[in-house]
Amino acid sequence: MNLLQVIMLPERRSTVASSSSYQNPSGQNDNSFLLLRRGKKFGGRIGKLKLSHLFFFFVSLFFFSCVFSGHKLLFHGKALMFRRTNHLKTHLFTSSELDMGLNSSHIQKPPGSKKRNKHLPCEVPLAESVNHILEPREYLDSKPFSLGFVETETCDKPRFGGHQTLKERERSYSAINQTIHCGFVKGTNGLHQRAGFDLSEKDRAYMKNCVVSVSSCIFGSSDFLRRPATKKISEFSKQNVCFVMFLDEQTLSKLASEGHVPDKQGFVGLWKTVVVSNLPYTDMRKTGKVPKFLSHRLFPSSRYSIWIDSKMRLTTDPLLIIDFFLWRTKSEFAISNHYDRHCVWDEVVQNKRLNKYNHTAIDEQFMFYRSDGLKKFDPSDPNSPLPSYVPEGSFIVRAHTPMSNLFSCLWFNEVDRFTSRDQLSFAYTYLKLQRLNPDRPLRLNMFKDCERRALTKLFHHRVDSSPHSPPA
Repeated sequence: MNLLQVIMLPERRSTVASSSSYQNPSGQNDNSFLLLRRGKKFGGRIGKLKLSHLFFFFVSLFFFSCVFSGHKLLFHGKALMFRRTNHLKTHLFTSSELDMGLNSSHIQKPPGSKKRNKHLPCEVPLAESVNHILEPREYLDSKPFSLGFVETETCDKPRFGGHQTLKERERSYSAINQTIHCGFVKGTNGLHQRAGFDLSEKDRAYMKNCVVSVSSCIFGSSDFLRRPATKKISEFSKQNVCFVMFLDEQTLSKLASEGHVPDKQGFVGLWKTVVVSNLPYTDMRKTGKVPKFLSHRLFPSSRYSIWIDSKMRLTTDPLLIIDFFLWRTKSEFAISNHYDRHCVWDEVVQNKRLNKYNHTAIDEQFMFYRSDGLKKFDPSDPNSPLPSYVPEGSFIVRAHTPMSNLFSCLWFNEVDRFTSRDQLSFAYTYLKLQRLNPDRPLRLNMFKDCERRALTKLFHHRVDSSPHSPPA
């Protein structure tokens, strides 16, 4: 019975024999006896019906009294807590969540609606076609500097990211002629030993000739293959842009079993599949940061690159993307802000709440950044250097300038040193680089997340990989 409806008791009516009803004079006593029995029987039914309605009526009163008085009802092992507010909102908590609320050491979910906000794409005024765009001459008026990379280290146990000291790390943030750590470090233990992310010579030769690249990766069979929308990409871009998908052997076999078999040249649609052997990290997320941040190392002749996460399908011509985010804004690095969070403090809480990484490792990284000057994001500050301190890193557009390459190396080194959660290190890396190089700022374009959604189609990952502890 609906408790919001008013329970009405039915009106009791007596049954009276009509004066015009047929009566047998000889059987008058029998008829009177039958009417008496029927009256008693019918009256009993009415009594039972009345009692049942009264029972439900009192149950309803009790239920409403609990709602308005704030009593707790235990139901199937869960606690239902009803709180009286202006709009009589009802909140549901499980017993474990009530325990978390009493223990301040637990990470609690930020307040807000349980319903996920629906984030929609917005209009992006791209050029009509690649025939209507032209790379501007010297659109960046920046002071050039020479940037070299550490190739080898003398050590017993080589690491892909090398063994950068804190002194070397501090110096690497200066935009000066220097040689820095930026992955691909080989060890010298009798023979040159590569620390990981090994590619075939044939694939290296192919990537060396790329001038504009679009890249993505799938490691550990963690995702499906999303082919770029060929109808949205111009013939010019199909002929002059390299579309490279980095895979490991396990993923290549999985995709082949699903019908994505590379041809003789290694292509699946527009994607050129490049198989990576000797993965540098056991954490597949951290391995994925190599092609994400180090495109200038993988494509040494490339002038521009676009990174797209494997959960996304490219639905826009890459040259139109470069024109809109870099050339028009005179930027050398473009990335969207996060669709929901803008402060690193909130990002730390969310990563721990969802167990995205080892909590101790997250705390150590966060404490290190705070001790080095990282402040909370203030959305009311009109002079804030960024519209958000938390990026949505699934879509990055870059010009391979010295400053952009330096920032990419610095950001990768933070991921290599700390956790694979690159959203924790983005703001710290950018702000520190800007602070130490006021005469050579990184021209960064942090665009709206709705623009990212307009240029790509978003899917879910094949699996949600279990969180990894930081490498030993």
